[in-house]
Amino acid sequence: MNARTRTLLAAALVLGVAAGPVAPAAVAAVPARTAVREAPVFSTPPDAAALRAALAGLPSGSATAALVRVGGSSGSWAGAAGVADLRTGRGAMAHARFRAGSVTKVFTAAVVLRLAAERRLDLDRPVQEYLPGLLPGTFEPVTVRQLLNHTSGIGAADGPGDAFEAQWAARFDRTDPREQIANAVAKGPEFRPGTAQHYLNINYTVLGVLIEEVTGRPYEEAVAARILKPLGLRQTSYPGSDPRMHGPHHHGYQAVERADGSTELRDVTVWESTSRWAAGDIISTTADLERFTAALFRGQVVPEPQLTEMFTVPQVKDFVSGKPAQLTAGMSRLVLPDGTVAWGKTGGRFGYSTAMGATRDLSRTLVYSVNSTDAKGERTDPVTLGIVLAAFRK
Repeated sequence: MNARTRTLLAAALVLGVAAGPVAPAAVAAVPARTAVREAPVFSTPPDAAALRAALAGLPSGSATAALVRVGGSSGSWAGAAGVADLRTGRGAMAHARFRAGSVTKVFTAAVVLRLAAERRLDLDRPVQEYLPGLLPGTFEPVTVRQLLNHTSGIGAADGPGDAFEAQWAARFDRTDPREQIANAVAKGPEFRPGTAQHYLNINYTVLGVLIEEVTGRPYEEAVAARILKPLGLRQTSYPGSDPRMHGPHHHGYQAVERADGSTELRDVTVWESTSRWAAGDIISTTADLERFTAALFRGQVVPEPQLTEMFTVPQVKDFVSGKPAQLTAGMSRLVLPDGTVAWGKTGGRFGYSTAMGATRDLSRTLVYSVNSTDAKGERTDPVTLGIVLAAFRK
């Protein structure tokens, strides 16, 4: 692996960790069908030696464990390394459950697009028509599509702050979605809808409320009925207000600096998730996420033409960086240094870094869960970088 490859991939993954998805610095709108090549993108099996090397040395200072599944029409590989629990030294479990963070957004987007396919909502209609009174009059019409691809102009809700200790102190606080939305929209719009892209959880909080309004069912039940049960994703669930994970799972740890300058690995496994809800509170396994990825890309979850929304990047600028937009409805586009295009989503919760993705033709898929000790930090975890480089090596 040369220095240019490492640098470009590190930059892409930094964007993924910071913003949620795995994404490049610049992309163009590419419909799903045009991303498919006549020949398979990958025609040889995954590089097992490179993948084993990526997991070697765990637990380490940057991660305590990692689970990886690489699949697709070109072959498959699975591995686990590290420890599930630092206190007991119990080894990593291939079937362990973990917090998948913003990978939740792919499930939320898929349900919304299914509802569009069922003609129960229209992506071009303003959300104000479905949820009267949710947005104040200071907002212009915000379409469902603009919520899906983060071009709504709705700003973030207030929270405890970005610092770990502040969030740690609030880890058992419960959040009501509508109160969170009311707090966000009271500040007025950040920009006119459709003119920029800003990756914020609030868009998917609104979509969660929209799903409940349209289906007449709790958000979690709507996802279960349309995705979890039909696909047999028995290890995927929403914790609601329960701060614990049940069944076999890996503990998550956050590196925290002590007053004397030493570092503590604090166990962050038990954490309430209602503030993330439809934007980031799902719990899953690598096997379930691999099955979901394959079914989604094959059109078994969201039919055409709605599936095209998940492979189309709007031609606007990022609100923060000013660079071309990166995100689609629920996912984003990653261009590897050799020109290979992959689509997917990352998720970060304290103690847990997760990703799911694939080439559009499903010749190569990747799902990983890494127990990063700085999962919400700006620096790219070397373990996750190594996994991506190894998984997509030709």
